[in-house]
Amino acid sequence: MVTTERKTKEQRRDEILDAAFAVFAEEGLHGSSTEEVARRAGISQPYVFRLFGTKKDLFMAVVGRCFRRTLARFQEAAEGKRGDEALHAIGEAYGELLASDRVYLRSQMQAYAACDDPEICAVVRNGYGDLVAYVERVSGADPATISAFFAKGMLMNVLSSMHLSDPTEPWAQRLLDGCKNE
Repeated sequence: MVTTERKTKEQRRDEILDAAFAVFAEEGLHGSSTEEVARRAGISQPYVFRLFGTKKDLFMAVVGRCFRRTLARFQEAAEGKRGDEALHAIGEAYGELLASDRVYLRSQMQAYAACDDPEICAVVRNGYGDLVAYVERVSGADPATISAFFAKGMLMNVLSSMHLSDPTEPWAQRLLDGCKNE
């Protein structure tokens, strides 16, 4: 007799978020389907709606989770560090995250692309604001330094989106080198 383990609502919720993370990263909010999310999660489409309500609500949950993951990575990298040492550690950790997880990068870019919707934009703003507040707090840096730090991060996103995290083009290498310099 084969027995299957019954999963909790929270376990299923996490499985749906994992599947949606990948689907939304590939197709964005409007190009994706909850049917595909359900298929990848191994559940029925009505169960997706039962747990999240709408596709937009699911997308916002994925976006919020992505920002929390980024914040957790920042916190882990900066643990026990302050000032420039913390900034450097956070920047290195973010670069490693971009280089190691293309789905993460694409998910983040899809979140920015969906900001025409005010509710999604609010989730993105809140998540990004949490990142800025944390970096300000741990680094103690002035506004110009914080702005430059996040500008470099966005440039790293763009370079990574173009598959230029290890560039062969001299112009791209110069930009990447500039992101790594303090």
